[in-house]
Amino acid sequence: MQSQASDDRLVRRQWIVAAGLVVLLLALGAGLRLFDLTDEPIDFHPTRQLRGLIIARGMYYEMLPAADPQLRSQALAFWASTGQYEPSSLERVTALGYLAAGRELPWLGRLLNSVFWLLGGLALFDLARRMVSASGDASNAPVAGALVALAYYVALPFGVQASRAFQPDPGMVVWIILASWSAYRWSETGAWRWALAAGAAAGLAVFTKAVALYPVAGMLIALMLAGCWESRPGAASGLLRRLGRIIRSPQAWLIAALTLAPTLLFYLGRSGRASEYFSSWTLALSHLLLQPITYLRWLKLVQELVTPFALALALIGVGFARGRARALLLGLWAGYFVYGLFLPYQMTSHSYYHLQLVPLVALSLAPLAGRAAGWLDARPAPWRFLAAGAALLLLAYASWQALIPLYGRDYRNERSYWQEIASYLPADGKIIALTQDYGYRLMYYGWRKVVLWPNRGEIKLSVLRGSGKEFLDFFARRIEGKSYFLITAFGQFADQPELGKILNENFPVTAEGSGYIIFDLLHPLNPG
Repeated sequence: MQSQASDDRLVRRQWIVAAGLVVLLLALGAGLRLFDLTDEPIDFHPTRQLRGLIIARGMYYEMLPAADPQLRSQALAFWASTGQYEPSSLERVTALGYLAAGRELPWLGRLLNSVFWLLGGLALFDLARRMVSASGDASNAPVAGALVALAYYVALPFGVQASRAFQPDPGMVVWIILASWSAYRWSETGAWRWALAAGAAAGLAVFTKAVALYPVAGMLIALMLAGCWESRPGAASGLLRRLGRIIRSPQAWLIAALTLAPTLLFYLGRSGRASEYFSSWTLALSHLLLQPITYLRWLKLVQELVTPFALALALIGVGFARGRARALLLGLWAGYFVYGLFLPYQMTSHSYYHLQLVPLVALSLAPLAGRAAGWLDARPAPWRFLAAGAALLLLAYASWQALIPLYGRDYRNERSYWQEIASYLPADGKIIALTQDYGYRLMYYGWRKVVLWPNRGEIKLSVLRGSGKEFLDFFARRIEGKSYFLITAFGQFADQPELGKILNENFPVTAEGSGYIIFDLLHPLNPG
């Protein structure tokens, strides 16, 4: 009896220590994400962040009772010009926050995403703990593996930058985590409440951003197959039998319906946009899948984002997982890979398309970390102290690396800079511009909209899609009806020498200053 009481006290102490470490890790994650919170959103994929801010501003002015009619009309027009890629849930919540505060708070979306990301860390910790427990490792291994997973999740530099960005991807990833956790609990218990939770979280993940369907579907299918195998090994020895059991399961149908219904209802009547997206980004670029360089670039970018060391250990960790834990990891990895095959261009050019890898690598590290913790348990205390010290050094290094880009760059002058440029723009005619971020900086900060001249990325895409055009004819068509040509992206301008030659040789400069030049298209130098 005394031995049992002593064991209970030891377990309680271990849980108290584990809870304290979880709180410290989440506090570290919060500190990293709140650092320099009020800086302008130019630090990470500004095009996406500024687009979200323009949408949130439009929603705010739409709801604001005392808004100036002209500003409201402008804000709504800017909002409409951004198009609709996915439901604007984050923007709507942010706009409601603006309304409650009585003014725009550009950092509010960052704060919301940061808080949601850290809440997702709690689900990730419990999921990792259960996965390591399923592998049958030593008693303290599940908590140790889960702590390693959580530390990676909150402190990875790429994760810090991307998870606080004002765009839907962080929310999508957290819903994927919650769907994985709920589905894992469902596979353990078979309870209706967990089936309902898994379907709801999966549905919200796909609703937030439709590409979540790939990892979510992979994870759910893998767990369902694993559940059939583990529950009745003898009766479910064949794949077809296991599939048959899934098809006959009302809980499986509930999960599938909840996963698909919200997104299908939203996109009902918007099929044109979906088919256009599939045609432009999948079919037109599918030839990239036949080029080995695509996969090399994909791997190179992934290694830069999640680190080569962590990626290698994560793949090894999948091998250490057992049962439904391995099924969940294999399903998520397979879903990620299939997702990449449908979007080959983005997988080599857009870092935030890989954000789902942060929790996936973290979960894949957990089984390996749990096995290492079990091995350390059988070693003398100095080994454990050495391992703890090494872990702290890695955590400190990662945290410092996450802070360097936030500490080293200041974008607070962006607002006044673009307002100044906007004040010099003529108001007596349409303006075409080669400018940053699809004109969103000028639109958001300067309240001016311009017609866009394609940047080098768009020109490259046109070539990849087989739609290259004769430059002189293309130039003539694009400037038709325009009065001025604004240049603010001088790096892009230097990369288009043909454009520079035509403008400099044929059109006078009507205004020029720090960071901008305006050509007069109405009065060419050689009218003939």
